[in-house]
Amino acid sequence: MVPTLSAQRPTSPQDAGQTAFYAKSGTVPMPLIERAAGIHMWDSAGNRYIDVSSGPVVSNIGHGNAHVADAIAAQARTLDYAFPRLVRNRPNMDYTERLAALAGPGFERVCLTSGGSEAMENAIKFLRQYAVATGKPAKTQVITCQPSYHGATIATLAMNGDVMLAPFLDGLAQVTPKVPAPIGYRVPGNHDADSYARHCADCLEAKIDELGADNVLAFVIEPVGGLSTGAVVPPHSYFRRIREICNRFNVHLVFDEILCGMGRTGKFLAAHHWPDALPDIVTLAKGMASGYSPLGAVLAPASMVDELAGLSGFEFQYSYNANPISSAAGLAVLDEYERLDLVNRSVTCGERLRQGLKDLQTDLPIIGDIRGKGMLLAVELVADQASKAPLPNELQPTDRVRVHGMNNGLIIYSRPTSGGKYGHWFMVSPPLTITDDEISELLGRLGDTLRDLSAELL
Repeated sequence: MVPTLSAQRPTSPQDAGQTAFYAKSGTVPMPLIERAAGIHMWDSAGNRYIDVSSGPVVSNIGHGNAHVADAIAAQARTLDYAFPRLVRNRPNMDYTERLAALAGPGFERVCLTSGGSEAMENAIKFLRQYAVATGKPAKTQVITCQPSYHGATIATLAMNGDVMLAPFLDGLAQVTPKVPAPIGYRVPGNHDADSYARHCADCLEAKIDELGADNVLAFVIEPVGGLSTGAVVPPHSYFRRIREICNRFNVHLVFDEILCGMGRTGKFLAAHHWPDALPDIVTLAKGMASGYSPLGAVLAPASMVDELAGLSGFEFQYSYNANPISSAAGLAVLDEYERLDLVNRSVTCGERLRQGLKDLQTDLPIIGDIRGKGMLLAVELVADQASKAPLPNELQPTDRVRVHGMNNGLIIYSRPTSGGKYGHWFMVSPPLTITDDEISELLGRLGDTLRDLSAELL
């Protein structure tokens, strides 16, 4: 029997915690998780689940890592807090130096934040401050893609490409100009994936022309998509083209790698897949501390940071910027990346996982597309493989796949994007520490999940 929300959801705000704020009309049960280790979680009834999506693609090194836990505890006992506007702290200095070395040339300076939304806000504030300080005050426009996701603050919500946000943002925030995202599965009839990507790049050029290059500060894109596009990977030619356009118009190119960075795609930065089209700024979060502590970052070139420091400085601060405990957690996570060779494992495990998903696709017509890079994969659900017809929104496919996943011992990250306008998918992005046997178990349970879903919906 499919569990009902009322049977598993607390009924009083005092018992519900954060979930007291969530819509009561939801259809997905929420188990009470008591403990976790590796790729697994256990609820209060003793049921074991595989964390298929690493939460929202956060838990890169898996749960219950003793080295990270010990590092956090040791740092808390030594130095718990130090406000970076008043004093320096060694964990911050060591972590930013190590992170910059992994990011490579062009990303020598690291500004830490408490998470991805703050990182994206700081990236835009940094570029705006740089424009003002260097005599380009008209540069205020930030162009983003439709669909896309860049954060949950008011400003970053306005950057997101989600049509469902329009009533909320109307009159509250300045919504950024949008250009189409280079999706490749369901494209207009006169295009294939490559020609549509060229069209999307042309739309960027046209939008800059429309706004006036002197008014455009930045173009922000997820180089490998997250839940907003279902792990879309644009062709290499797209990155070369947008880099050329941004260079020609003196517009900063920003890669939002909050979800796809930190080795998830098989390179430390997703940007490293396209070395001839590197961005000016990269934002990171999620996998940086892998869920053990809030942590995000803006990576910027030394030339820009040092120039701005000599002009006005960039002094927009949050209370938890450069927090020594979070920095210690980040350092310990990097230790585990090195010890377990997790960036390379993203490639090998990702290939095995993708092939297993392809095998499922052969037997399950509900699977329309499998896409992504490394260990950042997504499965698109369809009503018909041949026509790519999406499942109807009223069937709530992203909710139902989560319910059937739980019934088969899986916790899956999925929700409607733009009200289902672009289709329905879920993320397959388990911790990078997953073993071959665990991949086999995940695929077996996922096959059962999709067979159950097909029986209900098709």
